[in-house]
Amino acid sequence: MSSTADPAFDDPFIVHRGLLFTVAYEILGTAADAEDVLQESWLRWTGVDQSTVREPRAYLVRIVTRQSLNHLRAVSRRREDYVGPWLPEPLMTSPDVADDVVLAESVSLAMLTVLETLTPVERAVFVLREVFDVPFDEIADAVDKTSAAVRQIAHRARDHVAARRPRMEVDASEHDRVVRRFVAALDSGDMQALMDVLAPDVVSVTDSGGLVRGAARVPLVGAERVVAFLRGSIAKLDVDYRVQPIVANGRLAARIEVGGALMAVVSFTVADGRISRVFSTANPQKLEALGTEHPLVR
Repeated sequence: MSSTADPAFDDPFIVHRGLLFTVAYEILGTAADAEDVLQESWLRWTGVDQSTVREPRAYLVRIVTRQSLNHLRAVSRRREDYVGPWLPEPLMTSPDVADDVVLAESVSLAMLTVLETLTPVERAVFVLREVFDVPFDEIADAVDKTSAAVRQIAHRARDHVAARRPRMEVDASEHDRVVRRFVAALDSGDMQALMDVLAPDVVSVTDSGGLVRGAARVPLVGAERVVAFLRGSIAKLDVDYRVQPIVANGRLAARIEVGGALMAVVSFTVADGRISRVFSTANPQKLEALGTEHPLVR
């Protein structure tokens, strides 16, 4: 019996969906917003005479970029009114994302947080050029600028990010080793082991959206202050808690459960054998994407 392949699987949008999601996520910083953009982009794609599109991949990236910029501008006020620090939404990713060093760094919570300090157009230009190596003329079409203007924007954005990006010189194995030390120490309640794995000047940022009682609403600076806060938080618990490793945004992270319920996902920057940055996402609305593994590709 013969079978006919489903033509939907040959649709360029389906073929490149992983790439399109990654572009949208890196520009927007949340999976929910990225999925909204993909839905809007799909509707636009289905309304196009696709036989006239010579390069579907470039065309789709352009649509997704434009929709992402529109979406980013629309949600900017919402983020300005956000209670406490705003962090990008963590994603559960496959371990092989770490094999692509450029992709792994670009989707790390540390880098995505830096990208939040760019203007929407600067962010789109930086992501398309530095992560996906899109030609300047194609970026110009996507952001409605001239190629000359895009080159200037790219240079400005690159300098801006370089001045603020975290040091990422450690390889995945070193990162994992240090994070596993943190996970074991916090899971067992060993405060001295926590002190030992944190850099003296560590900075810890928690995003709760004002929805989690007792969550820090300002960054904590210094290992002693971070450990003191964790010690106090644990002492207030009247149920068991667990800390387990999880792969999020291409790197090993920590999953914290309290009373069997997911309470936070914690990502890290590692430098010189210790944790220098801690990014804790506790806003329950930002933890919804953790139930699905997202394929990130470039």
